[in-house]
Amino acid sequence: QVQLVESGGGLVQPGGSLRLSCAASGSIFSFNAMGWYRQAPGKQRELVAAITSRGSTNYVDSVKGRFTISRDNAKNTVYLQMNSLKPEDTAVYYCNAKAVLNYWGKGTLVTVSS
Repeated sequence: QVQLVESGGGLVQPGGSLRLSCAASGSIFSFNAMGWYRQAPGKQRELVAAITSRGSTNYVDSVKGRFTISRDNAKNTVYLQMNSLKPEDTAVYYCNAKAVLNYWGKGTLVTVSS
């Protein structure tokens, strides 16, 4: 059973930075892709950023130039570096891993507020 554990969320002021981590219980090589999704109150969950097993990345337009997804295969961990945070980035951020099945973490809350 694959487990994904997110960490790194919290309260930050607008313009600040946070780095989210997603630690997988097994080798991330087994996943076709890993990604970060977010869900704000009253809104649908949306893909924020994804990275394939080959290292290709894609981002939702609203975070391009501000967020960076990366992976450390040795640590079985995927990161989301978030810079220049805005209040509209406030959401619960979920880690996702795609293989034959889809796996989800429990989420970590990011609040951007002054």
